[in-house]
Amino acid sequence: MSRLSSPSSTARRMRVLAVTALSALTAMSVAAAPAAAVIGPEVGANVPQHNPADELQAELDEMRQEVKEAKRNRSNDALQKQLNGLVKKHKFPAALAAVRDSEGRTRYYTAGVGDLKTKAKVPVDGYVRIASNTKTFTAVTVLQLVGEGKIKLDEPIETYLPKLIRGKAGDGRKITVRQLLQHTSGLPNYTRWIPNIFDARDRYSTPQDLLKIAFKHKASFAPGKNWEYSNTGYTVLGLLIEKVTGKPVSTAITDRIIKRASLRHTYWPGKKVKTIRGPHAKGYGSRKPGGKLLDITNLDPSWGGAAGQLIATPSDLNRFWVALMDGTLLKPAQLKAMKKTVKTSGMPAGWSYGLGLMKITLSCGGVAWGHGGDIDGYETRGGITDDGRAAAIAVTALPSSDAGAMSVIKATDTALCAKKR
Repeated sequence: MSRLSSPSSTARRMRVLAVTALSALTAMSVAAAPAAAVIGPEVGANVPQHNPADELQAELDEMRQEVKEAKRNRSNDALQKQLNGLVKKHKFPAALAAVRDSEGRTRYYTAGVGDLKTKAKVPVDGYVRIASNTKTFTAVTVLQLVGEGKIKLDEPIETYLPKLIRGKAGDGRKITVRQLLQHTSGLPNYTRWIPNIFDARDRYSTPQDLLKIAFKHKASFAPGKNWEYSNTGYTVLGLLIEKVTGKPVSTAITDRIIKRASLRHTYWPGKKVKTIRGPHAKGYGSRKPGGKLLDITNLDPSWGGAAGQLIATPSDLNRFWVALMDGTLLKPAQLKAMKKTVKTSGMPAGWSYGLGLMKITLSCGGVAWGHGGDIDGYETRGGITDDGRAAAIAVTALPSSDAGAMSVIKATDTALCAKKR
């Protein structure tokens, strides 16, 4: 379902609630009506001086009509149809989204169920594991430190973390901070060799544990000679942040981004915390591709670390994109550097990668800036257009097919293109 509020309808509902004789009935009607944000009643609104019961009945009739209209609108909404298709055709247990227009108004969507056993409703704007969207938070923190003169983008990582990277996996004297940020370092991606999540869901891993896995393998290529997505590089960047700031990466990201951008529904889960706080749909996974879906909501996300540990709501992800692009988080020079992209492999045609930021071509013309995240139980996609429209889409299982993965991307494109079609 999608929900959007307007000032006039909210004010009218507030006036109805003021009539005490049938307040309980009115409250149920209000709960059934769509609303994305609470907006206060009109100041100085004049209430007609006639029979309160007649007034209440008229208001209730109008509200019921609004509900019917909202349901009709939802059934014809292109994004809602696509979310419904993600559930029905591609068998995601749930899909949820938040779409913010350039004026700051947000519409929320849900489809499917929040719990396959109980069939509970999907919480509107529920919490999800945002996985690799964490990389953008990590990149922003590094770029803030660049802006403060504490890190240089084209300095070898060896300067800051001596002797960390040696051997067949790579050489820290030849890998720059920029190359780590843009996935051109050649460091082998440790997630290729981690165990099945159902066997390791309770395992706590330190960054050093993750690097140990990666460094057993050969570099994918010489630094700067190719592009390959690497969680290993962002694990190193997490250690860089800790070395330069003297704080845990979780604290640095919380202080420098989450608090600064007022992201009240974004957090870094603490050590060995496996649960998700706040309203959330359960996440599901399977031991084999296409196998039976099993509850994988609770797991130790430390294997993601600076590459993928954060939890947030879709609307908070949108707030993050807005704060990134409006200058709240980065100085112009660092944002410009972040948006300088290189060609990628293994991503949709026309997409390119900057410093922890994807440049996404849109079907309606123009581009969006964003990222995405995949972790057992949840996949997220989203970003922001140059005119300030932001969208975040989440599903509660990883795609079991290329068609399912592309359908999530298509839904994101629809959300970001809505005003241009």
